[in-house]
Amino acid sequence: MRVRIVALLAFTLIATAAQAQTWPGRPVTVIVPFAAGVTGDIVARGLVEHLGAALGQPFVVDNRSGAGGNIGGAAVAKAAPDGYTILLATTGPAASNKLTYKNMPYDPQRDLAPIVLLGKAPVILVAKNSLPANTLKEFVEYAKANPGKATAGYPGNGTQGHITGELLQQRGGINFAQVQYRGSPAIISDILGEHIDIGMDSMAPYVALIQEKKLRGLAIAGAARWPLLPDVPTVAESGFPGFEAAVWYALLAPAGTSADIIAKLNETGNAYLKTKAAADLFQKLGIQSAGGTPDELKAFIAAELEKLAPIIKAAKIEF
Repeated sequence: MRVRIVALLAFTLIATAAQAQTWPGRPVTVIVPFAAGVTGDIVARGLVEHLGAALGQPFVVDNRSGAGGNIGGAAVAKAAPDGYTILLATTGPAASNKLTYKNMPYDPQRDLAPIVLLGKAPVILVAKNSLPANTLKEFVEYAKANPGKATAGYPGNGTQGHITGELLQQRGGINFAQVQYRGSPAIISDILGEHIDIGMDSMAPYVALIQEKKLRGLAIAGAARWPLLPDVPTVAESGFPGFEAAVWYALLAPAGTSADIIAKLNETGNAYLKTKAAADLFQKLGIQSAGGTPDELKAFIAAELEKLAPIIKAAKIEF
């Protein structure tokens, strides 16, 4: 019996190694847990073109939106760990949804294997031009002097924009009314129409409006200023050291996927981030390129969960 078990284990190891050596032998599905046309989808379509060319098989985007990304995330978590179904996830389905959803259909840390962190899109804080505050510090002072009067918009409950607003209120000792929107266009419309004072959202839709002085950039919640908006300071520069908030994009696979396949995807993903095509696309989208090893992504996700958990708990963000 013992000999049979050892033989079975040896056969399994040989089969796994052979599978990794021949992978990919057919098209690979990259599930994007959001609708076509959103930033994560655009990132995925740029990446799959490079992966397909580099690895010799088509990589095909499959949009599976719904439940804050959990439908697509669950599809990958429950897929066969053979390298033919992978996930391009954002912060929610890769990490923070487990803190906000009561009935999460999978555990991203347990059920998904990290491959590579592609990039981070810092949240930007923008304001209507008539707001009597030209900087984030001045907005905080305005909000303190006018409790409950200031209004802020964000793209959906539990999004990074929402969490950024909660963190700003905690760190600034202020309170402002928060309005939930379905996406950036509605936020922009209401700021331009002066129905709300500020917005907190991913950067890309706001760059041109700030450059054209139709909106005012208060601060970027990133580690550094953005090249296309050199006059907009970071939140840290505005008096809140260590304050960073970003939507990030990561590639993951079902837990149990061969380490050799993970290594191939990691190497190819990192190579893509060094291309001009990736640099141009990320600059257009307001994403700061990342990269690194699977272990570094694993540690990054753990650190994000540790940072976000108390904010989400204090704000009672729950689905």
